[in-house]
Amino acid sequence: MKSLNEDIRTGQLKQVYLLYGEEAYLKKQYKDKLTRAMLPDGDTVNYAYYEGKGIHISELIDLAETMPFFAERRLIVVENSGFFKNAAPELADYIKAMPDTACFLFVESETDKRSRMFKAVKDKGRAVEMGRQDEKTLILWVGGSVKKEGKQIKESTVRYLISKTGTDMENLDRELEKLFCYAIDRSEITAADIDAVCTTQITNKIFDMVEAVAAKQQKKALDYYYDLLALKEPPMRILYLLSRQFKLLYEVKDLLRRGFDKAQVAKTAGLHPFVAGKYINQCRTFAGHELKSIMEDAADTEEMVKTGRLNDVMSVELFIVKYSAA
Repeated sequence: MKSLNEDIRTGQLKQVYLLYGEEAYLKKQYKDKLTRAMLPDGDTVNYAYYEGKGIHISELIDLAETMPFFAERRLIVVENSGFFKNAAPELADYIKAMPDTACFLFVESETDKRSRMFKAVKDKGRAVEMGRQDEKTLILWVGGSVKKEGKQIKESTVRYLISKTGTDMENLDRELEKLFCYAIDRSEITAADIDAVCTTQITNKIFDMVEAVAAKQQKKALDYYYDLLALKEPPMRILYLLSRQFKLLYEVKDLLRRGFDKAQVAKTAGLHPFVAGKYINQCRTFAGHELKSIMEDAADTEEMVKTGRLNDVMSVELFIVKYSAA
C-alpha cells in the first residue's frame, strides 16, 4: 500500500487501479481516497459507478471513450463485477490502449491473478491487495483512532478489544464509535467500557466455549451455550461452529506436527495472524485422536437431529456435557 499512498500524496496517479482482498474497510477507505484524488472538488459530472455482476462491458468502453466535461479525466468505478474471476477479454484488451482521459478504479473481493484482466491492470496501472492486517498494525490503528478523539487507551486494553470483537477493521471501527460515545466525558477507555458496550463476536464465544470444554469447566461451557441460545442462535449453527472450531484445531495441530511456524500456520489455515497464536495454544490441550473423535461425534449428532432421533437443543447440550465432563 506504500506505492498507493505515494501516488495519492504526489498526485502522480495511474490510469487504472484494482483494490482487492478480504479487508473491506481498507478497500472502502482507499476507494474514497482515490476518488477524491482523481476528481477533486467533488466533480460528479465525470464520475460513474457500477456494481455487481451483469455489467455490460460495451457500456463501460463507450463511457471511457467519452471526453470528460471541462476536466482532465473521467473516472469509472466498478465494484464486485466478477471481471477478475470470469473472462473479460474485451475489457482487458481495451485497458491496454484506452485514452489518457479515462481512468478505471476496480474494487473486488475475489481475483484470479492469472486472469487477463489482472495482468492488464498490473501492466497499465496498479493492483493492490487489501489483506487482513497483523496484530501490530491493528494495535497502532486502534491507538491512532483513539488519539484522534483526544482520548487514551492502554495497549493491553486494545488487545482485549481485538480479542473480544475480532480483527475485522470495519467491525472494529463500529465498536470504537460506540466506545467514544459511551466514554464521552472521560479521557481513558477501559476494559470495563469494552465489556459494557462492545459486542462479542459469536466465533469468540465459540472459542471460549471450546476453551472451557478443554479445561473440563462444564458449567462455564454450558453457560456460553445458554448465552448463545438467548441471543437466538440456532442450536445447529452452534454445533456447526463448534465442529468448525475443532476441525481448525485439528488442522493447526497437524501443521505444527509438520514443523510449520506461526506465520505459516496462519497462511495455510486461513487464520488472522493475531488469532493463529490463540489456536496454536488451544490445540495443545487436545490430543489429535481426541479432536478426530469429537468431529466424528459432531457429525453423528447432526445426523440424528436431521433424522428426528434427537431434539436439537438437547443434542448440542449433551455434546457439550460429554466432552466437558471431568
